[in-house]
Amino acid sequence: MNTSLHPFKRIAINTGGGDAPGLNAVIHAAVHAAHTHGWEIHGILDGLDGLLHPENYPDGGVIKLTRPFVRNIAHLGGTILGTSNHGNPFKTRVPQPDGSFTEIDRSDEVVRRFREHRLDALIAVGGDGSLNIAHDLNKKGLRVIGVPKTIDNDLECTMTTFGFDSAVSFATECIDRLHFTAESHRRVMVVEVMGRYAGWLALRAGIAGRADAILIPEIPYDIAKIAAHIKRKTSSRDRQYAIVVVAEGAKPLGGGVTLKEAASAGHAERLGGVGEIVADRLQKLTGKESRTVVLGHLLRGGQPTSLDRSLGLNFGAAAVRALAEGHDGVMVALNPPRIDYVPLRVATAKLKLVSPDDYGVMTARTLDISFGE
Repeated sequence: MNTSLHPFKRIAINTGGGDAPGLNAVIHAAVHAAHTHGWEIHGILDGLDGLLHPENYPDGGVIKLTRPFVRNIAHLGGTILGTSNHGNPFKTRVPQPDGSFTEIDRSDEVVRRFREHRLDALIAVGGDGSLNIAHDLNKKGLRVIGVPKTIDNDLECTMTTFGFDSAVSFATECIDRLHFTAESHRRVMVVEVMGRYAGWLALRAGIAGRADAILIPEIPYDIAKIAAHIKRKTSSRDRQYAIVVVAEGAKPLGGGVTLKEAASAGHAERLGGVGEIVADRLQKLTGKESRTVVLGHLLRGGQPTSLDRSLGLNFGAAAVRALAEGHDGVMVALNPPRIDYVPLRVATAKLKLVSPDDYGVMTARTLDISFGE
């Protein structure tokens, strides 16, 4: 904490990375809290693109936020500020004459334009990628408070992130619906969900949705064991279908993740496609017709649940409170009954992954849910 920094007049907020239900709740609370302190608050559009490419915006990429402007947004999905998961100013893609791309560092431009707008501090709302960028900007002299957002729930130091509960709730509803069609056709239904390298979303939704198997990145699977498990569970006339929930980052024993697109200049690798592979193998090994459902970006859409709405409001208010109390370079984190302030370097040091002794894993095993071990 640094209480010697100059008082605030104008602060900024941006939303980066993939969208998640609850982002607008954060913005709503931050705007109200900032005005309580007599500060102006401005929104940077589309992650940091509003600063990197102001020429693309009629309003210059930064807009003033008022209480009337955000009055009716807390319950809405998405983000009124827009977002981008390709806006890393430290690794900006630049096309080359041969059609390839290279990366350049434009972070100094971000800092300069931040100063040109006479902004005193930034509330950066995002997941591990966006908060790593925020941490690097903090090291370049920007006053930064981070707010954790991700449907993957893979950020350390906070019990949960907003967006996660909404995604789990929707995935569970989808799995519930698939029980009916799977039973009607006596099929194996493979449901692929997001989560990147963490299995929290697949694990929680799979348990709640009464799946027969859950495949997560932290526990490499043996497809033959999954097939044997399904054949055993569907051997009676009472139950001739199965539900398998697969995290997009799940990988077989001795193998790696399934990619839609490899990493390239300015772009991280894109996961996806493992559900189709699992369904194809299970059909051959079990003799049962198998189908794949990829929930994909449906998990990001829709209104936030009451939990995510409340958490977003609490985080937005806490971020402004952190600035008022003199904090810098920290992330707000839920550690009931408190919201703590954790250094960004600690919060972004590693991903929060599912532990083999997580209570959810133990519950799943008790319920005869296979991980393909």
